[in-house]
Amino acid sequence: MYFSKKLKKFKNINHCFFSRKGGFSRGIYGSLNCGQGSKDNKININKNLDLVSRKVKVDKKNLALMYQTHSKKVITINNKNKNLQKFKSDALVTKIKGMALGVVTADCVPIILFDTKNHIIGCIHAGWKGAFSGIIENTIKHFKKLNNKNKIYAAVGPCIGNKSYEIDLGFYKKFISKSKYNKVYFVNQRNNRKLFNLRKYVNDKLIKLNVIVDHIDKDTFREKSNFFSYRRSQKLNQKDYGRCISVITLTKFSQN
Repeated sequence: MYFSKKLKKFKNINHCFFSRKGGFSRGIYGSLNCGQGSKDNKININKNLDLVSRKVKVDKKNLALMYQTHSKKVITINNKNKNLQKFKSDALVTKIKGMALGVVTADCVPIILFDTKNHIIGCIHAGWKGAFSGIIENTIKHFKKLNNKNKIYAAVGPCIGNKSYEIDLGFYKKFISKSKYNKVYFVNQRNNRKLFNLRKYVNDKLIKLNVIVDHIDKDTFREKSNFFSYRRSQKLNQKDYGRCISVITLTKFSQN
């Protein structure tokens, strides 16, 4: 379990970036796999989500999860849609007390957000596709729709590290065609390959949007015992992979 030093200071939220440890799943999913889209035993996934809900002190029915597709779609949860089983988006935003927002990742960047002025919380699933297409900017727009006078904090969780994220020239050219400045996120590697710094790419977008940023600087690819990793599972020819969960909740006792 990992916590943001900045977010820890606020008494009206609970949050946690969970590792893969302490759950009920077995084998390649061992042990706190929270990926409902994985081929893991559904009973074990539900037990894991029960445990996560208890840790962040919410009723499991109030833990909102997403069907994530690497899009730039953001959903604001309100009293009309709060009882949906799952939200088809890559970011969630809400002002509802007692509601928890969860994002599952296995190398992509989990971001949790808190607007201290207006008591709005959010979570983002930011893989390179979502970050490239505007999921971060779109989420901040949703915060501003609820109230445009904000003071937003973001905690950027464990994700694939820049030394582990090797990409090809086609990937690199896609970023450079969008902006020559994007060169700063790449380092040359052998055989026309490059290393991509996804964390810095995400960080700089948040800074540009006047968000106060904090990092849990862990590499999911390298830390096998602590995190699930899509890239590592591919390298090992595993048939599937688990997902870690990151959660933020606005407590019922917070004052507006």
